[in-house]
Amino acid sequence: MCGIAGFSGAGAQSLDTQGVLERMIHTLHHRGPDGYGYHVDAGIGLAHARLSIIDLVSGDQPIHNERGDVWTVFNGEIFNYVELRADLIAQGHHFYTQSDTEVIVHLYDHYGDRFVEHLNGQFAIALWDARKRRLVLARDRAGIRPLFHTRARGRIWFASEIKALLAVLPERASLHPNGLVEALTYWAPADPETLFEGVHSLPPGHLLAIEEDGRETLTQYWDWTFPEIGTPPAFTSVEQAADELRSLLVDAVRLQLRADVPVGAYLSGGLDSSGIVAMIRGFTQTPVRTFSVAFEDAEFDESEHQQAMVRHLGTDHTTLRCTREQIGEAFPRLIRHAEVPVLRTAPVPMMLLSQRVREEGFKVVLTGEGADEVFGGYDIFKEAKVRRFWARQPNSTMRPKLLGRLYGYLENSPVSNPAFAQSFFGQGLEHIDRPIFAHVPRWTTSQRALNFLSAEMRASTGDRNALDWYEQRLPPEINRWTPLARDQYVEAKSLLAGYLLAAQGDRVASANSVEGRVPFLDHRVIEFGNRLPANYKIRGLTEKYLLRRALADLLPIDIVTRTKQPYRAPDSQSFFINGKAPDYVADLLSTERIRKSGYFDAVRVGRLLDKCRAGKATGFADNQAFVGILSTMLLDETFMRGSTGG
Repeated sequence: MCGIAGFSGAGAQSLDTQGVLERMIHTLHHRGPDGYGYHVDAGIGLAHARLSIIDLVSGDQPIHNERGDVWTVFNGEIFNYVELRADLIAQGHHFYTQSDTEVIVHLYDHYGDRFVEHLNGQFAIALWDARKRRLVLARDRAGIRPLFHTRARGRIWFASEIKALLAVLPERASLHPNGLVEALTYWAPADPETLFEGVHSLPPGHLLAIEEDGRETLTQYWDWTFPEIGTPPAFTSVEQAADELRSLLVDAVRLQLRADVPVGAYLSGGLDSSGIVAMIRGFTQTPVRTFSVAFEDAEFDESEHQQAMVRHLGTDHTTLRCTREQIGEAFPRLIRHAEVPVLRTAPVPMMLLSQRVREEGFKVVLTGEGADEVFGGYDIFKEAKVRRFWARQPNSTMRPKLLGRLYGYLENSPVSNPAFAQSFFGQGLEHIDRPIFAHVPRWTTSQRALNFLSAEMRASTGDRNALDWYEQRLPPEINRWTPLARDQYVEAKSLLAGYLLAAQGDRVASANSVEGRVPFLDHRVIEFGNRLPANYKIRGLTEKYLLRRALADLLPIDIVTRTKQPYRAPDSQSFFINGKAPDYVADLLSTERIRKSGYFDAVRVGRLLDKCRAGKATGFADNQAFVGILSTMLLDETFMRGSTGG
C-alpha cells in the first residue's frame, strides 16, 4: 500500500514539474511515509510515496526496465511476484531489485497491455512507455486499491486519492450533483463517477491507455462472471468442492503473507476472519498478531466470540474498545480520508483500530473481507430468496414469516413487527425478474435521504430513476444467470467495491499507513466461488454453506454454526452524548451553513437534527440520512471551502 500521483501531456518537463509532483504526493504522505520518489521526462511526471513492505533496501519507486524506456509507480502488492520473476528471468529478463514492482515493467515488455492478466494482487498502476509515449493506468480486479484521473490544462492527471489532484487543480473542488445522489442511494458513487465534478474513478478490472495524441482506450480485462442457468454443475459433490476450496484458500493466504515486515490479522469473531487466522496458524510458519474492535453497546459488540477465538488459536491479541464519543470525535478525520459521503459510522472504529495496529508496529493486516460477497453470506441474499418465494404467492401470509429468521442481531429489527415487515419487505415484489430485485428495499431506504436535498439540487440532478439507471449499467448476460448470481454481482459492484473496500477498507487503513490484505478476494477464489451452485452457498437459510464445510475442522463448532452478524457501529447516537453534539456538528448543520452550501433543505435538516438529538432516530432511514448529510457537509468544509490536507 503506497500512494501514486502524476500526469502526462504538454509541459511535463517545465521548470515547475518537480514542485507540482511534490505538492501532489505530499498530500498522500499517510499512504507512504517511508520516502518519496520521482521520474520526470518529456511528456511524463511520476511520483510515489512508499510504504516499504517488500524489498526494503532496493525497492524504491519509480522503477524501470533494462532499457530505461518503461517506468512505473504502483500502489499495492503483486502476491505472485516470486513466480513471475522466475519465469521472466528464464525468458531473458534482467532484474536490478528484489521488489514485486519490477515484474510489472518486464511483464509489460513481454505482453503489452495484457500484462495485468498475469498479476495476482491488489494494485493501482501507472506505467509510462517512453517509446510509444503512452500512459497506462490499471486497477485490480475487485477494486481493492483506488485510482482517480481527470483531464485538465492539456494534461491527464492521476492519483491514489482525489486530494492529490485538488492540490494542483483547485478548480476540481466542485461537488458533482449526480455523484451525491448516487452516494446517498447506492452507498457510493457508481464508477466512474465520484463526488467531484470532472474527476473519475478507474473502475475495477479496467485498464486505461492514453496515447500521445490524447486518445483514450478503456479496456475491461476482468469481471465477476457466472455460469448461465442450465450449465452442467462444475463439481461432483459438496465434499469435492469443500476440499478444493480449502486448498485454494490456504494458497491465497500463503501468498498474501509475503512481506519483509511482520503481518497481523483482524479477528472479528465471525467465520471469515477466524478462518483466515486459523489457516495462518495451521498451514504456515508465519507468526501472527491479531486485533479486534469492541463496543460499549451490546448490540454491536462481538468481543465474547473474539475472545473465544483467541483462546482457541492461542494468538497474541489486542482489543480496541470503541465508544460512541470516540466515533463522533474521529468522524471528520474519516471523511477527509474517504473523500465521499458515507451512510454509516462503521468505518470510524476500523480507522481507530488501524491506528492501534500501527502503534503496535505492524504495517500489514489480513482481513476476512469479501467472503460474504463470494460465498453468499449476507442477509440481503437470504432475504431476496425469501422474497422471491413470497412473490410467487404475493397474497400469502405464511411465506413472509420466514423473514422472521433474519436480522436477529438488530435491536430495532424490521422483522420484529410482522405488519411492518410485510410492508417493508413487500417493496418491489413486482421487480422479481430484474437483476436489481434484491437491492430494492435497501436502495429505497437509502434514497429517503434525497428528500432532504434542496430544490436547486434536485433540479440539477433531473428525474433519474435509480433502479432503471443502475440496471442499464449491468452486463446483458446477467439475465441468464441464477437469481443469487445476479444479487452477488450487484452487491460486488455497488457495496463491496464502492463502500466496503473504499471508505471502510483502503481509506481507513491507509489513514494510518497500514496495508489491508483480503485473501477471499484473490481472483482465483472469486472465480471458484462464482462457479458454485446456489445451494452450495445458501442451503435453506444457512449462509456460506460450503465455506463452513471447508473450515469446519479448524474452528470451534459455535463459530462454524454461528449466524452471520454484519459488522456495525452506532450511527446518529455517536454524535449526541447526553443530548450534546460536538461543536462541528452544530456548526455544519446550522440553518445558515446548510443554506449557504445549497445542497440540502435547511428546515428539513433542522427537524432531523432535533429528532436525532432527542434519541428518536431509531430506523435505518433517519440514521443513514443524518450520517449522509453530515458527511456531505464535512466534505464541503474540507475540500470545497477548506484545506485538502489529510
